[in-house]
Amino acid sequence: MAALKACSALVTGANRGLGLEMVKQLLEACCSQIFAACRDPDGTNSETLRELAKKHPGVVTLVKLDVADPCSIKESANKVGSLLGKNGLNLIINNAAVLPKKNMWNATVEDMIHAFNTNVIGPLFVIREYLPYMRAAAKASGKPGMSCDKAAMINISTDSASMIIMPSLPEPFPLFPYSISKAGLNMLTVYTARDLKADEILCISIHPGYVKTDMGGDKAHIDTRTSVEGMMRVFGSLTEDQHGGFMDYTGKTMPW
Repeated sequence: MAALKACSALVTGANRGLGLEMVKQLLEACCSQIFAACRDPDGTNSETLRELAKKHPGVVTLVKLDVADPCSIKESANKVGSLLGKNGLNLIINNAAVLPKKNMWNATVEDMIHAFNTNVIGPLFVIREYLPYMRAAAKASGKPGMSCDKAAMINISTDSASMIIMPSLPEPFPLFPYSISKAGLNMLTVYTARDLKADEILCISIHPGYVKTDMGGDKAHIDTRTSVEGMMRVFGSLTEDQHGGFMDYTGKTMPW
C-alpha cells in the first residue's frame, strides 16, 4: 500500500493510547506539522506527549482541545489556523472518545449525554471549525480526486457501532453508550462525505481493531503499534473510491 504523505495533521486525544501512537507514527512518516490535541497538555497524563514536542520543536505542537467543549474547539482552531500556512491542513483524525462502562439497564442520562457530546458532537464541531483549513489544503494541492495527502477527515469508530456485527460480538465490557454514540459518528461520516464531496475532502470511518489501551484493556487482541501501522497504511491508500466508507485497520470494508 502507498505511504501516507500528509504534510500537516491534527490528532485529537493525542496524549495516550491510539492518539499518542498516531503522533509517533506521523513523525516517522515525516509529517512536517503535527498538531497534537488533548484536554490538558500540561497535565500528568500528557508527559510523554510533551517530551515528543520538546524532541521535535516546530513539528509537534501541543494544542489544548476538549472535544466536549465547543468553545475549546473554536479556540484550538484559531491557534492552529494562526500556525498554518496557505497550504492549509491536510488531515484530521477524530480520535478522542469516552467509553462509559454501562449497559442498557444502568446507563444514566449523564452517561449518554457525555458519550454523545464527546463521541459525536465533538467531532462534528471539530469538522466545522477546521473546515476552512481543509478547504485551503484541497485547493492548494492542485491535484484531482481525493486522498489523505490532499485533505481528509478520519473518524475513529468501532466494530461495535455496526448494526450487523454488534449482535454477535462477545461483550468484554459494557458498550451501550459507546456503541450507540459511535453509530452516530458513523452517520456523521456519511453526512460529511456527502456535504464535502464537491470540496474533494475525503471522509471515512475506521475501526482500529480491539486494541490494548486504557479503554480497550489488557485482554484486547492487538497493541497500539500494530493498529496504527495498519491504519496508516489504509490512510495512504485511500482514494475517492472509499469516500464515505467504513473500513477497519487492515483495509477491509466494514458493514454498517
